[in-house]
Amino acid sequence: MHWSECFKIVCPYIVSIETSESSGTGFLFTYNKAKTIAGFATAAHVVAQADDWKQPIKLIHFITKKELFVTDADRVIFLDRSRDSASIMLFSNFDIGLPPDTLPLIGAKEILPIGEEVGWLGFPSIALSNLCLFTGRISARLDDYDSYFIDGVAINGVSGGPVLHIQPDIFSPKIIGTVTAYMPNRIHGATLPGLLRVQDVTLFHNTIDTIKNMDEAREKKSEQSEQLDKEASQASTASDD
Repeated sequence: MHWSECFKIVCPYIVSIETSESSGTGFLFTYNKAKTIAGFATAAHVVAQADDWKQPIKLIHFITKKELFVTDADRVIFLDRSRDSASIMLFSNFDIGLPPDTLPLIGAKEILPIGEEVGWLGFPSIALSNLCLFTGRISARLDDYDSYFIDGVAINGVSGGPVLHIQPDIFSPKIIGTVTAYMPNRIHGATLPGLLRVQDVTLFHNTIDTIKNMDEAREKKSEQSEQLDKEASQASTASDD
């Protein structure tokens, strides 16, 4: 798979995110079983202030250009400030042309080796309406922070965008993390090319597990309710006899 093909596959999952104070990139990464909940991944610093102040957030789907204004009452945001990761969970009114499926995440314990090529997508502030593709190679793994340094750049607005790895044995690219920061080289006072920092998918796996547990709890409650109704019906029939 070439990066041009990867771009076409990933585009339908991408949204731009705007708040009163910032802008960034996000992407659909999960649904619950009934598809009544949709989860979008981004960087914590993109939405943290809006979440703290219970302000609305605007999502714009890249393909359809449909806009979604999300109030505090319509969402739950899971923030992991230490990882600069955020999951935006929407419970209604997210029909903006999203795909019915989601892209695969890399395994929670899977680590890519140094030298692997990766790509990332986002809306840079210098061309805000344009979804741009970037590529680079993993320069280092930061085990203490569950993140990577990438030989590449990030511009304001790209934060929260998906970072992708192409594997020859699967049709779709896997998401390995999100763009969180660009670390410029300011040695000797000059601003020179630096490194991109990418956070791993730990929070997103945790969010998926939470949704799965919620679904299982609802199913169990429904089964228990049906069993109680059945027992009540049987007891009523026996009493009539």
